[in-house]
Amino acid sequence: MVISLRRLGAPDREAQPVAPAAMLVVTVAYLVAVLSVPLVRPQVLVWLAVYPVVQAEYSRIGFGRVFLKSLWTLPFIAAIGVFNPIVDTQTAFTVRGIAVSEGWVTFTSIILRGLLAVQAVVLLTINAGFYDMCRAMRRLGCPRVLTQQLQMTYRYLVVVAEEALAMKRAREARGFGRSSYPLSMWGRMVGQLLLRSYERAGRIHQAMLARGFDGSIPSCETSRKADLKAWLFTLAWLAVIILIRLLC
Repeated sequence: MVISLRRLGAPDREAQPVAPAAMLVVTVAYLVAVLSVPLVRPQVLVWLAVYPVVQAEYSRIGFGRVFLKSLWTLPFIAAIGVFNPIVDTQTAFTVRGIAVSEGWVTFTSIILRGLLAVQAVVLLTINAGFYDMCRAMRRLGCPRVLTQQLQMTYRYLVVVAEEALAMKRAREARGFGRSSYPLSMWGRMVGQLLLRSYERAGRIHQAMLARGFDGSIPSCETSRKADLKAWLFTLAWLAVIILIRLLC
């Protein structure tokens, strides 16, 4: 888990390099298009699925990898509209004599909308990396306080994950083969995790201040700047997304 969080900070080495600013603009436009589709028109979302499928293959990532990563959020997405089929029972259409209610139509739209949005974000983070994405947001006019908060939140997620892993190893070493523990013990472990993470974050912050931290995270890597290829990439995808949204 810690390794996967650290890899999220840098772009995937196997991916086709794309300027982070270009990917960010296209992703924001795609999210706006997906979220603006009415719930009663899931067929438009099927057409909009062309972006994650084509971009994943173009980036040499593979849509299967992106799709599997998006499935982690499926239970949370389904929880949003799980009651739609029960509440909205009005018939939308019939298939061979079987009535399909509008609740099922809207529920399907919520599932498709959520998965497509997550897949677009996954593509962005794999192609650009979390830190490059934050720097691209800053160059595009996003407030500095927001980008810094995102970077620091990511940084300390790794700290929490490392402390949780250390506590897990200590529990296994002292558990004598036990695999189940009472609920009260898990409550104490969560409290200890919070205290350990807070103390370590304080030590890290003091070390950063001692090394001249001024509120911004410096980068040792040169971020990829937008060139003619990036502009063509952005304009091409914006045209495709706008045409699908207006014509379908």
